Amino acid sequence: MVDNNTNAGLKSLSQGAGKALVLLHGWGMNSAVFSEFLPFLADELHITRVCLPGFGQNSDQLPEDYSIENLAALVNESLPEGAIVAGWSLGGLVAQQLALSYPEKVAGLITMASSPCFVSKGCWKGIEPEILQGFQRQLARDYEKTLDRFLAIQAMGSATAKQDVKAIRQQLSELPSPAEEALAAGLSLLETVDLRGMIGRTSQPTLRLYGRLDSLVPTSSIDRIHELHPRADTVVMPHAAHAPFISHPRQTADIMLNFINNMTRV
Repeated sequence: MVDNNTNAGLKSLSQGAGKALVLLHGWGMNSAVFSEFLPFLADELHITRVCLPGFGQNSDQLPEDYSIENLAALVNESLPEGAIVAGWSLGGLVAQQLALSYPEKVAGLITMASSPCFVSKGCWKGIEPEILQGFQRQLARDYEKTLDRFLAIQAMGSATAKQDVKAIRQQLSELPSPAEEALAAGLSLLETVDLRGMIGRTSQPTLRLYGRLDSLVPTSSIDRIHELHPRADTVVMPHAAHAPFISHPRQTADIMLNFINNMTRV
């Protein structure tokens, strides 16, 4: 059974029973991207899917301040007490900010194919700034083509790339299209947010889950992230790219459930 939650804050979808897990999607996506992943988790957890402002169910809720701090504050209004927050890609940035800003409410943190800093800076490897700037320019001309290109990059390297892109595309259509302003603002967050100096202060148990074939969060950055946040559990899935819960749902769910079931606050 799926419940629509509209009482306070952002609209969300909830189902299952057990410990509270909140799922946050990536750029250009919405919470329906987790639809086929949920059956692997819902027997053991109470799952809430929240669309970020300007996306999916919340495409009509576009704050003037589209900063990472304000997004975290808005999502926080929809969080159950003691929730474990799991964010994919851009959602992982929001999840990290939530854990830092609301430690009394967030019991655990999971990032999937995410980073505290997505863009390349000196010796730090990530997405080249020119690529994100190119997405910004293309976005102004053709949202659909920009999203298709971004999906192709996310799936690059995966043995199931074509199937992964098709699955994501089908799931996205379940909810309204994003606001163009949110797409542009989300790209700006990927380009500008840098939490590297803060993640070491994360007090919650943390799982950082990566795909070795990910071209957006390259493996060369994983050791650097671990140095900044050594208390986090780090798992690298050898055959996954940027969407491990799409390409390897059972394995991703098993890793997450094992972490949640053994979770203790540091």
